Amino acid sequence: MIVRPKPNFLNIMSAIKGSIAKRIALRCLMVTLLASVIVLVETLHPSYFSKVSATPFTLLGLSLSIFMSFRNNACYDRWYEGRKAWGDVMVAIRSMIRETRIIQDANERRTLLRHLCGFAYALNAKLRLENELAVSGRWLDPVPQDSTPDFSGQILQQVGQQCSTLSESGVINEWRYTIMSNHLTHLTQAQATCERIKHTPLPFAYTLLLHRTSYLFCFLLPFAMAEPLGWLTPIFTAIVSYTFFGLDAIGDELEDPFGRDENDLPIDAIVRTIEREILAALGETPLPPVLKPVDFVLG
Repeated sequence: MIVRPKPNFLNIMSAIKGSIAKRIALRCLMVTLLASVIVLVETLHPSYFSKVSATPFTLLGLSLSIFMSFRNNACYDRWYEGRKAWGDVMVAIRSMIRETRIIQDANERRTLLRHLCGFAYALNAKLRLENELAVSGRWLDPVPQDSTPDFSGQILQQVGQQCSTLSESGVINEWRYTIMSNHLTHLTQAQATCERIKHTPLPFAYTLLLHRTSYLFCFLLPFAMAEPLGWLTPIFTAIVSYTFFGLDAIGDELEDPFGRDENDLPIDAIVRTIEREILAALGETPLPPVLKPVDFVLG
């Protein structure tokens, strides 16, 4: 995720980090060169473009911008829902830290909280298609089988079993056990929400239609602009293509908010916050440093 101070005019015009410009530069350049060729042909043979009207492009551009706004809103909803799900993870783990203070056995509490930290690391790895065991194994004892279809969920099952054992032995009363079970349920719900977002992309046909329409619009637009605008056509075509290709690419980035693109969610930083709070609750020092943005990017 991009983290930077409020930009001034110079920053707005010169910022590259976090901008979508790098991803669409080649496409915009192709459209601009095509527009230059079309203007050159129109200059040499003006009769070729005398009957081309801009009215259909006005209607198509308006419709395309509306459809793109719907798609980008849907993609942003996925991004924000993913962030809310990780907020729920933090709330549930912080609540578990508070509820486990009643456990007098330091080793029991340490095992339980470290498993919760391992869950956060495992879920992060799962969403980013990385090895869950490799990043969470150091927090787990015992370590679940790597072959289990739901490694993160298996960690929560171990935590739930430990809470059940503590309840049966009288370390925690039934009322507190119910509360802790509810927090584990919220963690499971947050995990399911993230998995739903990760594994349910927007309908391909809808995305493909917008991709094709934006390409057709930007490639055909110079034919309508060449006659009335002349050599200003490449400039306006570049601006229009930057807008439409940019909106298209931003939607692609936000559709999967759990990756490692510059505008994706800073899950590494969230997991590090969870780790610091758990270690602080266990009285361990020194704490790992807070993750800071590197070149304005917080991972």
